[in-house]
Amino acid sequence: MAVDPQLLAYYAAVAQRFAALPEPADMAAQRQRMRDVVAMSPADWTSLVDVSELLLPLSDAKLGALMFRSRQPCTAPPPLLVYFHGGGWAVGSPQTHAAICAMLAHDTGCTVVSVDYRLAPEHPFPVPCEDALAALEYLAGQRAALGCRTDWLAVGGDSAGAHLAAQAGLRANLRASQSTGRLVDAQLLIYPAVTPAFGSDSYAAFADGPGLTREEMRAYWALFIGAEALAQGGAHPDSRLNLLAAAPQGIPPDTVMVVAGHDVLRDDGLQYADFLVEHGAQVVCLEASGMTHSFARLQVHSARARQWMERTAAAFRTLLPDT
Repeated sequence: MAVDPQLLAYYAAVAQRFAALPEPADMAAQRQRMRDVVAMSPADWTSLVDVSELLLPLSDAKLGALMFRSRQPCTAPPPLLVYFHGGGWAVGSPQTHAAICAMLAHDTGCTVVSVDYRLAPEHPFPVPCEDALAALEYLAGQRAALGCRTDWLAVGGDSAGAHLAAQAGLRANLRASQSTGRLVDAQLLIYPAVTPAFGSDSYAAFADGPGLTREEMRAYWALFIGAEALAQGGAHPDSRLNLLAAAPQGIPPDTVMVVAGHDVLRDDGLQYADFLVEHGAQVVCLEASGMTHSFARLQVHSARARQWMERTAAAFRTLLPDT
């Protein structure tokens, strides 16, 4: 199926409004460009959720976070979904990805806490991975204080954030199994980055985008892990970095995943879904036809993007505990 015309119109509007950044663009300019592009999208979600700021006093850093709570009536404490934003481990924030989190809170009924983890290249691998694990475990211990149910927990993210979510969930469950059993019950992975390899069919088919190009993704991985690790590609043995490097110890969380049909990361996600099934997880994997990378952030611009995220949320709701 062809790319959704509404998404193509959005990309055309962005290209008309913003000139390409000079190469090489410094990180401050790249981060400001993302904020400027996001500001083009009307925040039509603000009436659906309440948003509050949190501070997470972790052992290595104090991280900010945004908490999104649906305004729909709720008769019991909602489940908690700990979320990590995309942006190639190097750009983006809970603010730039607020639309995704707000709509997930509205569509699933979960309280969503989006973590402002430290970014590469100032804080390269493994810092974002360690931030994600520490934030997940900290927030798990704060569920009662946040007004969430204490017997269930989910983790999620988009793109690079989905990568952070997946590795954090597996590691948290391994650590918890040594004392209290599984910590993370479910995960929501939106077009995840999985491994620093660039030879898949989707990398070839969609090398020039739209939404994300192969060279942009290669550059993000390089900022995150450095040239030496990048040279090892999909053979890198560290499972915090390469999600396919080793069989998970224990059963992974139940998973809902959505990949975009026109995305260099499509095959990363499909391969990881098969990997999780192979190792005992219950997985629902949706392939969003006509969608590009970042479509979850563009629901206000594309009716089909909105429909795909509604389908994703509906699948995720089947994993939620009974009230």
